[in-house]
Amino acid sequence: MSATIASAGGRHDTDEASSRDDGNRVVIIGAGPAGLTAGYLLAKQGRRVTVLEADAIVGGISRTARYKEFRFDIGGHRFFTKIKPVEDLWNELLGDDMLEVPRLSRILYNRTFFHYPLKAQNALAGLGIWKTLLVVGSYIKAQIRPHPVEDNFEQWVSNRFGDRLYRIFFKTYTEKVWGIPCTEIRAEWAAQRVQGLSLVRAILSATSLQRQSLTIKSLIERFRYPRLGPGQMWEKCAERIVELGGEVLRAHRVTSLEVRDGKARAALVECGGTVKRIDGSHFITSMPLRTLVRGLDPKPPGDVLSAAEALAYRDFILVALILDRPHVFPDNWIYVHTPGVRVGRIQNFGNWSRAMVPRDDAACIGMEYFCFKDDDLWARSDDELIRLASDELKDLGLAPGANLVDGTVVRMPKAYPIYDTNYKPSVDTIRRHLDGIPNLVTVGRNGMHKYNNQDHSMYTAMLAVENLNGAHHDLWAVNTDFEYHEEQRVDAVSASRAAT
Repeated sequence: MSATIASAGGRHDTDEASSRDDGNRVVIIGAGPAGLTAGYLLAKQGRRVTVLEADAIVGGISRTARYKEFRFDIGGHRFFTKIKPVEDLWNELLGDDMLEVPRLSRILYNRTFFHYPLKAQNALAGLGIWKTLLVVGSYIKAQIRPHPVEDNFEQWVSNRFGDRLYRIFFKTYTEKVWGIPCTEIRAEWAAQRVQGLSLVRAILSATSLQRQSLTIKSLIERFRYPRLGPGQMWEKCAERIVELGGEVLRAHRVTSLEVRDGKARAALVECGGTVKRIDGSHFITSMPLRTLVRGLDPKPPGDVLSAAEALAYRDFILVALILDRPHVFPDNWIYVHTPGVRVGRIQNFGNWSRAMVPRDDAACIGMEYFCFKDDDLWARSDDELIRLASDELKDLGLAPGANLVDGTVVRMPKAYPIYDTNYKPSVDTIRRHLDGIPNLVTVGRNGMHKYNNQDHSMYTAMLAVENLNGAHHDLWAVNTDFEYHEEQRVDAVSASRAAT
Protein backbone atom coordinates (compact mmCIF):
# COMPACT_ATOMS: atom_id res chain seq x y z
CA MET A 1 0.00 0.00 0.00
CA SER A 2 2.75 2.45 -0.82
CA ALA A 3 3.89 4.87 -3.46
CA THR A 4 7.53 5.83 -3.36
CA ILE A 5 9.66 8.45 -5.02
CA ALA A 6 11.56 6.99 -7.95
CA SER A 7 15.22 7.70 -8.69
CA ALA A 8 17.69 6.65 -11.35
CA GLY A 9 20.38 4.14 -10.57
CA GLY A 10 22.43 1.24 -11.91
CA ARG A 11 25.60 0.95 -13.95
CA HIS A 12 27.87 3.89 -14.68
CA ASP A 13 28.98 3.15 -18.24
CA THR A 14 29.73 6.30 -20.22
CA ASP A 15 27.48 7.03 -23.19
CA GLU A 16 29.31 9.17 -25.71
CA ALA A 17 26.08 10.00 -27.54
CA SER A 18 26.09 13.45 -26.03
CA SER A 19 24.91 16.85 -27.16
CA ARG A 20 28.40 18.12 -27.98
CA ASP A 21 27.09 19.49 -31.26
CA ASP A 22 24.80 21.95 -29.51
CA GLY A 23 26.81 24.82 -28.09
CA ASN A 24 23.77 27.08 -27.66
CA ARG A 25 21.69 24.77 -25.51
CA VAL A 26 20.38 25.98 -22.14
CA VAL A 27 20.55 23.09 -19.72
CA ILE A 28 18.12 23.28 -16.81
CA ILE A 29 18.67 21.01 -13.83
CA GLY A 30 15.46 20.24 -11.94
CA ALA A 31 11.85 20.07 -13.21
CA GLY A 32 10.15 21.81 -10.30
CA PRO A 33 8.27 25.12 -10.59
CA ALA A 34 11.45 27.16 -11.07
CA GLY A 35 13.13 24.88 -13.60
CA LEU A 36 10.02 24.33 -15.70
CA THR A 37 9.15 28.03 -15.66
CA ALA A 38 12.61 28.86 -17.00
CA GLY A 39 12.39 26.09 -19.58
CA TYR A 40 8.98 27.16 -20.84
CA LEU A 41 9.87 30.84 -21.17
CA LEU A 42 13.11 30.04 -22.98
CA ALA A 43 11.40 27.56 -25.29
CA LYS A 44 8.81 30.22 -26.18
CA GLN A 45 11.71 32.48 -27.15
CA GLY A 46 13.02 29.82 -29.52
CA ARG A 47 15.99 28.84 -27.36
CA ARG A 48 17.13 25.21 -27.33
CA VAL A 49 16.28 23.82 -23.92
CA THR A 50 16.98 20.55 -22.12
CA VAL A 51 15.40 20.06 -18.70
CA LEU A 52 16.93 17.28 -16.58
CA GLU A 53 14.93 15.73 -13.74
CA ALA A 54 16.22 12.98 -11.44
CA ASP A 55 12.71 11.78 -10.63
CA ALA A 56 10.16 10.12 -12.85
CA ILE A 57 7.62 12.81 -11.90
CA VAL A 58 7.87 16.54 -12.64
CA GLY A 59 6.88 19.30 -10.23
CA GLY A 60 9.30 18.73 -7.35
CA ILE A 61 7.48 19.15 -4.06
CA SER A 62 4.67 20.80 -6.07
CA ARG A 63 3.87 17.51 -7.82
CA THR A 64 0.59 15.65 -7.58
CA ALA A 65 1.13 12.12 -6.30
CA ARG A 66 -1.27 9.38 -7.41
CA TYR A 67 -2.47 6.13 -5.86
CA LYS A 68 -5.33 4.03 -7.26
CA GLU A 69 -6.81 7.08 -9.02
CA PHE A 70 -6.60 9.15 -5.84
CA ARG A 71 -4.53 12.32 -6.19
CA PHE A 72 -2.87 14.19 -3.37
CA ASP A 73 -0.70 17.21 -2.84
CA ILE A 74 2.73 17.03 -1.20
CA GLY A 75 2.25 19.65 1.48
CA GLY A 76 -0.68 21.68 0.19
CA HIS A 77 0.00 24.33 -2.48
CA ARG A 78 -2.22 27.37 -2.65
CA PHE A 79 -2.05 29.34 -5.87
CA PHE A 80 -2.07 32.96 -4.78
CA THR A 81 0.38 35.65 -5.80
CA LYS A 82 0.91 39.38 -5.96
CA ILE A 83 3.32 38.91 -8.89
CA LYS A 84 1.39 39.52 -12.12
CA PRO A 85 3.71 37.65 -14.51
CA VAL A 86 3.31 34.56 -12.33
CA GLU A 87 -0.49 34.90 -12.32
CA ASP A 88 -0.46 35.36 -16.09
CA LEU A 89 1.61 32.21 -16.57
CA TRP A 90 -0.77 30.14 -14.43
CA ASN A 91 -3.70 31.36 -16.54
CA GLU A 92 -1.82 30.69 -19.76
CA LEU A 93 -1.04 27.11 -18.82
CA LEU A 94 -4.31 25.96 -17.23
CA GLY A 95 -7.02 28.55 -17.88
CA ASP A 96 -10.40 27.18 -16.82
CA ASP A 97 -8.81 24.25 -14.98
CA MET A 98 -7.87 26.69 -12.21
CA LEU A 99 -10.53 26.50 -9.49
CA GLU A 100 -11.31 29.15 -6.91
CA VAL A 101 -11.36 27.49 -3.51
CA PRO A 102 -12.64 28.92 -0.20
CA ARG A 103 -9.95 28.79 2.45
CA LEU A 104 -10.59 27.20 5.81
CA SER A 105 -7.54 26.42 7.88
CA ARG A 106 -7.45 26.05 11.63
CA ILE A 107 -5.00 25.45 14.43
CA LEU A 108 -5.72 22.45 16.65
CA TYR A 109 -4.36 23.04 20.14
CA ASN A 110 -5.30 20.67 22.97
CA ARG A 111 -8.58 19.67 21.25
CA THR A 112 -9.57 23.29 20.70
CA PHE A 113 -9.81 24.78 17.21
CA PHE A 114 -8.56 28.28 16.44
CA HIS A 115 -9.31 29.80 13.07
CA TYR A 116 -6.30 30.72 10.97
CA PRO A 117 -6.31 33.62 10.16
CA LEU A 118 -7.16 34.23 13.79
CA LYS A 119 -10.60 35.64 14.58
CA ALA A 120 -11.06 37.51 17.82
CA GLN A 121 -14.30 35.96 19.06
CA ASN A 122 -13.08 32.44 18.32
CA ALA A 123 -9.70 33.13 19.95
CA LEU A 124 -11.30 34.62 23.06
CA ALA A 125 -13.60 31.62 23.45
CA GLY A 126 -10.79 29.16 22.89
CA LEU A 127 -8.29 30.73 25.24
CA GLY A 128 -10.69 31.83 27.95
CA ILE A 129 -10.67 35.18 29.73
CA TRP A 130 -7.77 34.42 32.08
CA LYS A 131 -5.41 33.21 29.34
CA THR A 132 -6.49 36.10 27.14
CA LEU A 133 -5.53 38.60 29.84
CA LEU A 134 -2.17 36.86 30.28
CA VAL A 135 -1.60 36.98 26.51
CA VAL A 136 -2.40 40.71 26.39
CA GLY A 137 -0.15 41.36 29.40
CA SER A 138 2.69 39.44 27.77
CA TYR A 139 2.18 41.40 24.56
CA ILE A 140 2.32 44.74 26.39
CA LYS A 141 5.48 43.64 28.19
CA ALA A 142 7.11 42.76 24.86
CA GLN A 143 6.29 46.22 23.50
CA ILE A 144 7.79 47.92 26.56
CA ARG A 145 10.83 45.67 26.99
CA PRO A 146 11.49 43.74 23.79
CA HIS A 147 14.47 41.46 23.27
CA PRO A 148 17.29 43.86 22.35
CA VAL A 149 18.59 41.40 19.73
CA GLU A 150 16.49 39.54 17.14
CA ASP A 151 18.84 36.83 15.94
CA ASN A 152 16.51 33.85 16.24
CA PHE A 153 12.90 32.81 15.72
CA GLU A 154 12.00 32.90 19.42
CA GLN A 155 13.22 36.47 19.85
CA TRP A 156 11.57 37.69 16.63
CA VAL A 157 8.15 36.18 17.39
CA SER A 158 8.19 37.07 21.10
CA ASN A 159 8.91 40.70 20.29
CA ARG A 160 5.86 40.89 18.02
CA PHE A 161 3.37 38.63 19.76
CA GLY A 162 4.57 38.35 23.34
CA ASP A 163 6.22 35.37 25.00
CA ARG A 164 2.99 33.69 26.11
CA LEU A 165 1.38 33.68 22.67
CA TYR A 166 4.68 32.49 21.19
CA ARG A 167 4.66 29.46 23.49
CA ILE A 168 1.00 28.65 22.79
CA PHE A 169 0.88 29.06 19.01
CA PHE A 170 4.44 29.00 17.67
CA LYS A 171 6.98 27.06 19.73
CA THR A 172 5.55 23.50 19.70
CA TYR A 173 4.52 23.50 16.06
CA THR A 174 7.68 25.18 14.76
CA GLU A 175 9.99 22.79 16.59
CA LYS A 176 7.93 19.85 15.33
CA VAL A 177 8.31 21.08 11.76
CA TRP A 178 12.01 21.87 11.87
CA GLY A 179 13.36 19.43 14.45
CA ILE A 180 15.58 22.01 16.14
CA PRO A 181 14.96 24.49 18.99
CA CYS A 182 13.42 27.82 18.00
CA THR A 183 16.53 29.51 19.36
CA GLU A 184 18.51 27.87 16.52
CA ILE A 185 16.15 29.00 13.74
CA ARG A 186 17.19 32.30 12.23
CA ALA A 187 14.99 35.37 12.46
CA GLU A 188 15.07 35.69 8.65
CA TRP A 189 12.79 32.66 8.37
CA ALA A 190 10.23 34.22 10.72
CA ALA A 191 10.31 37.47 8.76
CA GLN A 192 9.53 35.56 5.55
CA ARG A 193 6.93 33.12 6.84
CA VAL A 194 5.04 34.56 9.81
CA GLN A 195 2.17 36.80 8.77
CA GLY A 196 1.68 40.11 10.55
CA LEU A 197 -1.86 39.65 11.92
CA SER A 198 -1.46 39.48 15.68
CA LEU A 199 -4.01 37.71 17.84
CA VAL A 200 -3.47 40.48 20.33
CA ARG A 201 -4.50 43.08 17.75
CA ALA A 202 -7.60 41.06 16.93
CA ILE A 203 -8.48 40.81 20.62
CA LEU A 204 -7.87 44.48 21.24
CA SER A 205 -9.94 45.37 18.19
CA ALA A 206 -12.82 43.12 19.29
CA THR A 207 -12.78 44.50 22.83
CA SER A 208 -12.56 48.16 21.69
CA LEU A 209 -9.16 48.55 23.34
CA GLN A 210 -7.55 49.52 20.05
CA ARG A 211 -8.47 52.47 17.84
CA GLN A 212 -10.93 51.19 15.25
CA SER A 213 -9.49 53.33 12.48
CA LEU A 214 -6.31 51.27 12.42
CA THR A 215 -5.62 49.31 9.25
CA ILE A 216 -4.50 45.78 10.12
CA LYS A 217 -3.37 42.80 8.08
CA SER A 218 -5.40 39.71 7.38
CA LEU A 219 -4.90 36.69 5.13
CA ILE A 220 -6.69 35.84 1.92
CA GLU A 221 -9.84 33.76 2.35
CA ARG A 222 -9.92 32.30 -1.18
CA PHE A 223 -7.18 30.92 -3.38
CA ARG A 224 -6.83 29.25 -6.77
CA TYR A 225 -5.98 25.61 -7.25
CA PRO A 226 -5.61 23.31 -10.28
CA ARG A 227 -8.55 20.93 -10.64
CA LEU A 228 -6.27 17.88 -10.53
CA GLY A 229 -3.75 19.24 -8.05
CA PRO A 230 -0.60 21.35 -8.44
CA GLY A 231 1.17 18.72 -10.53
CA GLN A 232 -1.35 19.37 -13.31
CA MET A 233 0.28 22.78 -13.77
CA TRP A 234 3.77 21.34 -14.11
CA GLU A 235 2.77 18.37 -16.25
CA LYS A 236 1.17 20.86 -18.65
CA CYS A 237 4.25 23.08 -18.53
CA ALA A 238 6.49 20.11 -19.40
CA GLU A 239 4.18 19.21 -22.30
CA ARG A 240 4.38 22.75 -23.65
CA ILE A 241 8.18 22.74 -23.53
CA VAL A 242 8.26 19.57 -25.63
CA GLU A 243 5.66 20.97 -28.07
CA LEU A 244 7.93 23.99 -28.54
CA GLY A 245 10.90 21.78 -29.44
CA GLY A 246 12.56 21.46 -26.05
CA GLU A 247 13.36 18.37 -24.03
CA VAL A 248 12.17 17.31 -20.57
CA LEU A 249 14.21 14.23 -19.63
CA ARG A 250 12.87 12.40 -16.57
CA ALA A 251 14.85 9.87 -14.52
CA HIS A 252 18.01 11.74 -15.58
CA ARG A 253 20.05 12.41 -12.45
CA VAL A 254 22.88 14.93 -12.73
CA THR A 255 25.96 13.48 -11.03
CA SER A 256 28.43 16.25 -11.81
CA LEU A 257 28.80 19.59 -13.54
CA GLU A 258 31.97 20.15 -15.50
CA VAL A 259 33.56 23.59 -15.18
CA ARG A 260 36.43 24.52 -17.48
CA ASP A 261 38.14 27.88 -18.05
CA GLY A 262 35.78 29.58 -15.62
CA LYS A 263 32.56 28.41 -17.27
CA ALA A 264 30.13 25.50 -16.88
CA ARG A 265 30.53 23.25 -19.90
CA ALA A 266 28.57 20.04 -19.42
CA ALA A 267 26.38 18.04 -17.09
CA LEU A 268 27.16 14.36 -16.52
CA VAL A 269 23.82 12.58 -16.22
CA GLU A 270 23.02 9.08 -15.00
CA CYS A 271 20.08 7.37 -16.67
CA GLY A 272 19.17 3.70 -16.86
CA GLY A 273 22.61 2.54 -15.83
CA THR A 274 24.54 4.72 -18.27
CA VAL A 275 26.14 8.15 -17.96
CA LYS A 276 25.53 10.78 -20.62
CA ARG A 277 27.35 14.03 -21.18
CA ILE A 278 25.09 16.95 -22.03
CA ASP A 279 26.85 20.12 -23.13
CA GLY A 280 25.35 23.57 -22.90
CA SER A 281 26.12 27.25 -23.21
CA HIS A 282 24.16 28.21 -20.08
CA PHE A 283 23.05 26.25 -17.02
CA ILE A 284 20.12 27.03 -14.73
CA THR A 285 19.88 24.79 -11.68
CA SER A 286 17.32 24.27 -8.94
CA MET A 287 19.01 21.18 -7.52
CA PRO A 288 19.84 21.41 -3.79
CA LEU A 289 22.74 23.80 -3.27
CA ARG A 290 24.65 21.21 -1.27
CA THR A 291 24.30 18.64 -4.06
CA LEU A 292 25.40 21.17 -6.68
CA VAL A 293 28.61 22.01 -4.82
CA ARG A 294 29.38 18.32 -4.27
CA GLY A 295 29.03 17.73 -8.02
CA LEU A 296 31.24 20.54 -9.30
CA ASP A 297 34.19 19.31 -11.36
CA PRO A 298 36.85 20.27 -10.48
CA LYS A 299 36.06 20.34 -6.78
CA PRO A 300 35.79 23.86 -5.35
CA PRO A 301 38.04 25.07 -2.51
CA GLY A 302 37.74 23.46 0.91
CA ASP A 303 35.85 26.36 2.49
CA VAL A 304 33.16 26.10 -0.19
CA LEU A 305 32.84 22.35 0.29
CA SER A 306 32.62 22.82 4.05
CA ALA A 307 29.96 25.50 3.62
CA ALA A 308 27.89 23.15 1.46
CA GLU A 309 28.15 20.34 4.00
CA ALA A 310 26.93 22.73 6.71
CA LEU A 311 23.61 23.28 4.90
CA ALA A 312 20.76 21.30 6.44
CA TYR A 313 17.43 20.12 5.08
CA ARG A 314 14.21 18.88 6.62
CA ASP A 315 12.74 15.76 5.07
CA PHE A 316 9.05 15.05 4.72
CA ILE A 317 6.67 12.08 4.83
CA LEU A 318 3.08 12.19 3.63
CA VAL A 319 0.78 9.39 4.74
CA ALA A 320 -2.41 9.44 2.66
CA LEU A 321 -5.32 7.73 4.44
CA ILE A 322 -8.39 6.71 2.45
CA LEU A 323 -11.48 6.66 4.67
CA ASP A 324 -14.96 5.25 4.07
CA ARG A 325 -16.72 8.54 4.78
CA PRO A 326 -16.67 11.52 2.37
CA HIS A 327 -17.07 14.33 4.92
CA VAL A 328 -14.83 14.22 7.99
CA PHE A 329 -13.84 17.84 8.70
CA PRO A 330 -14.45 21.01 6.68
CA ASP A 331 -10.89 22.40 6.57
CA ASN A 332 -8.52 22.43 3.63
CA TRP A 333 -5.79 21.81 6.18
CA ILE A 334 -5.22 21.83 9.94
CA TYR A 335 -2.07 22.83 11.82
CA VAL A 336 -1.58 20.41 14.71
CA HIS A 337 -0.09 22.24 17.70
CA THR A 338 -1.27 19.58 20.16
CA PRO A 339 1.68 18.04 22.04
CA GLY A 340 1.98 14.26 22.20
CA VAL A 341 1.37 13.47 18.51
CA ARG A 342 3.98 13.51 15.78
CA VAL A 343 1.80 14.66 12.89
CA GLY A 344 2.40 18.32 12.09
CA ARG A 345 -0.26 19.21 9.54
CA ILE A 346 -3.31 17.44 8.13
CA GLN A 347 -4.74 17.93 4.62
CA ASN A 348 -8.25 17.09 3.42
CA PHE A 349 -7.69 16.74 -0.31
CA GLY A 350 -11.35 16.59 -1.30
CA ASN A 351 -11.74 20.07 0.16
CA TRP A 352 -9.07 21.39 -2.19
CA SER A 353 -10.68 19.82 -5.26
CA ARG A 354 -13.28 17.09 -5.28
CA ALA A 355 -11.69 15.81 -8.50
CA MET A 356 -8.75 14.63 -6.38
CA VAL A 357 -10.97 11.96 -4.80
CA PRO A 358 -12.53 9.60 -7.40
CA ARG A 359 -15.13 8.06 -5.08
CA ASP A 360 -18.17 9.90 -3.71
CA ASP A 361 -18.22 7.70 -0.60
CA ALA A 362 -14.58 8.30 0.42
CA ALA A 363 -12.22 10.91 1.80
CA CYS A 364 -8.47 11.15 1.31
CA ILE A 365 -6.65 12.65 4.30
CA GLY A 366 -2.96 13.61 4.20
CA MET A 367 -1.06 13.21 7.47
CA GLU A 368 2.18 15.18 7.21
CA TYR A 369 5.29 14.27 9.20
CA PHE A 370 8.44 16.37 9.26
CA CYS A 371 11.62 14.44 9.98
CA PHE A 372 15.25 13.77 9.10
CA LYS A 373 16.33 10.78 7.03
CA ASP A 374 18.15 9.29 10.02
CA ASP A 375 15.05 9.59 12.27
CA ASP A 376 13.06 6.59 13.41
CA LEU A 377 10.08 7.88 11.40
CA TRP A 378 11.94 7.70 8.10
CA ALA A 379 13.11 4.17 8.90
CA ARG A 380 9.62 2.85 9.62
CA SER A 381 7.91 0.67 7.06
CA ASP A 382 4.96 2.02 5.10
CA ASP A 383 2.56 -0.21 7.02
CA GLU A 384 3.92 1.11 10.34
CA LEU A 385 3.51 4.71 9.16
CA ILE A 386 -0.05 4.09 7.98
CA ARG A 387 -0.87 2.56 11.35
CA LEU A 388 0.69 5.51 13.21
CA ALA A 389 -1.17 8.06 11.08
CA SER A 390 -4.48 6.24 11.49
CA ASP A 391 -4.03 6.05 15.27
CA GLU A 392 -3.13 9.75 15.54
CA LEU A 393 -6.09 10.81 13.40
CA LYS A 394 -8.33 8.84 15.76
CA ASP A 395 -6.62 10.24 18.88
CA LEU A 396 -7.18 13.79 17.63
CA GLY A 397 -10.88 13.07 17.11
CA LEU A 398 -10.88 14.42 13.56
CA ALA A 399 -12.71 11.58 11.77
CA PRO A 400 -15.26 10.11 14.18
CA GLY A 401 -17.00 7.03 12.85
CA ALA A 402 -14.77 6.78 9.76
CA ASN A 403 -12.85 3.58 9.00
CA LEU A 404 -9.53 3.20 7.22
CA VAL A 405 -9.96 1.59 3.80
CA ASP A 406 -6.48 1.99 2.35
CA GLY A 407 -3.35 4.08 2.64
CA THR A 408 -0.09 4.95 0.98
CA VAL A 409 3.18 6.71 1.85
CA VAL A 410 5.30 9.23 -0.05
CA ARG A 411 8.74 10.17 1.22
CA MET A 412 10.25 13.47 0.05
CA PRO A 413 13.91 14.08 0.95
CA LYS A 414 15.27 17.63 1.19
CA ALA A 415 11.77 19.09 1.15
CA TYR A 416 12.62 22.21 3.17
CA PRO A 417 15.93 24.11 3.49
CA ILE A 418 16.63 24.86 7.15
CA TYR A 419 17.47 28.37 8.34
CA ASP A 420 19.77 27.37 11.19
CA THR A 421 22.76 29.24 12.59
CA ASN A 422 25.00 27.92 9.78
CA TYR A 423 22.86 28.68 6.78
CA LYS A 424 23.60 32.36 6.06
CA PRO A 425 27.43 32.32 6.24
CA SER A 426 27.40 29.03 4.34
CA VAL A 427 25.19 30.37 1.54
CA ASP A 428 27.28 33.55 1.34
CA THR A 429 30.46 31.49 0.90
CA ILE A 430 28.87 29.33 -1.81
CA ARG A 431 27.46 32.36 -3.60
CA ARG A 432 30.86 34.03 -3.80
CA HIS A 433 32.24 30.92 -5.49
CA LEU A 434 29.32 30.46 -7.90
CA ASP A 435 29.43 34.13 -8.86
CA GLY A 436 32.73 33.28 -10.55
CA ILE A 437 30.92 30.99 -13.00
CA PRO A 438 29.03 33.51 -15.16
CA ASN A 439 26.93 31.03 -17.18
CA LEU A 440 25.64 29.15 -14.13
CA VAL A 441 22.66 30.46 -12.16
CA THR A 442 20.76 28.96 -9.25
CA VAL A 443 16.98 29.41 -8.88
CA GLY A 444 14.11 28.15 -6.76
CA ARG A 445 13.78 26.94 -3.19
CA ASN A 446 16.56 24.36 -2.93
CA GLY A 447 18.65 25.96 -5.65
CA MET A 448 19.03 29.07 -3.46
CA HIS A 449 18.47 27.43 -0.06
CA LYS A 450 15.59 29.83 0.52
CA TYR A 451 12.21 28.79 1.86
CA ASN A 452 10.44 30.42 -1.07
CA ASN A 453 6.79 30.13 -1.88
CA GLN A 454 5.97 28.58 -5.24
CA ASP A 455 5.36 31.96 -6.89
CA HIS A 456 8.64 33.35 -5.59
CA SER A 457 10.50 30.31 -6.92
CA MET A 458 8.90 30.86 -10.30
CA TYR A 459 9.81 34.54 -10.21
CA THR A 460 13.49 33.79 -9.63
CA ALA A 461 13.35 31.72 -12.83
CA MET A 462 11.61 34.52 -14.73
CA LEU A 463 14.29 36.98 -13.69
CA ALA A 464 17.02 34.47 -14.56
CA VAL A 465 15.60 34.24 -18.10
CA GLU A 466 15.56 38.04 -18.37
CA ASN A 467 19.18 38.09 -17.21
CA LEU A 468 20.09 35.66 -20.01
CA ASN A 469 18.61 38.26 -22.36
CA GLY A 470 20.73 41.08 -20.97
CA ALA A 471 18.99 42.25 -17.77
CA HIS A 472 20.76 42.53 -14.41
CA HIS A 473 18.25 41.45 -11.76
CA ASP A 474 19.32 40.37 -8.30
CA LEU A 475 17.58 37.01 -7.92
CA TRP A 476 18.52 36.82 -4.26
CA ALA A 477 16.33 39.83 -3.47
CA VAL A 478 13.17 37.86 -4.31
CA ASN A 479 11.15 37.07 -1.17
CA THR A 480 13.15 39.51 0.92
CA ASP A 481 11.71 42.75 -0.46
CA PHE A 482 8.13 41.44 -0.77
CA GLU A 483 5.32 41.88 1.71
CA TYR A 484 4.07 38.55 3.04
CA HIS A 485 2.48 37.07 -0.06
CA GLU A 486 -0.94 36.15 1.35
CA GLU A 487 -1.55 39.29 3.40
CA GLN A 488 -4.12 41.89 2.55
CA ARG A 489 -4.71 45.13 4.38
CA VAL A 490 -8.21 45.54 5.79
CA ASP A 491 -9.88 48.22 7.85
CA ALA A 492 -10.06 47.22 11.51
CA VAL A 493 -13.77 48.10 11.70
CA SER A 494 -14.54 45.62 8.93
CA ALA A 495 -12.25 43.03 10.48
CA SER A 496 -13.94 43.41 13.86
CA ARG A 497 -17.41 43.05 12.34
CA ALA A 498 -16.32 39.98 10.36
CA ALA A 499 -14.99 38.35 13.51
CA THR A 500 -18.31 38.62 15.35
